[in-house]
Amino acid sequence: MNVEFIESKLQEIYTELEKEVMSVLMDESFDRKQTNLRVQPLKTTKQILENALESIKMVEQRGKEELNK
Repeated sequence: MNVEFIESKLQEIYTELEKEVMSVLMDESFDRKQTNLRVQPLKTTKQILENALESIKMVEQRGKEELNK
């Protein structure tokens, strides 16, 4: 498994998520509640992706440990 490749692709996704968050935050037509409702799914998505990456890294590390036994 190429963890570095996965990390680079996730970084691209993070960048896009940040752009979306900024566009929501800069849109003055939304009130505070609407802004929060639009930003929360983006934050949750990023957290899910970060957790997935940590899981992938852990699996990779365990796999390497098993091979070294």
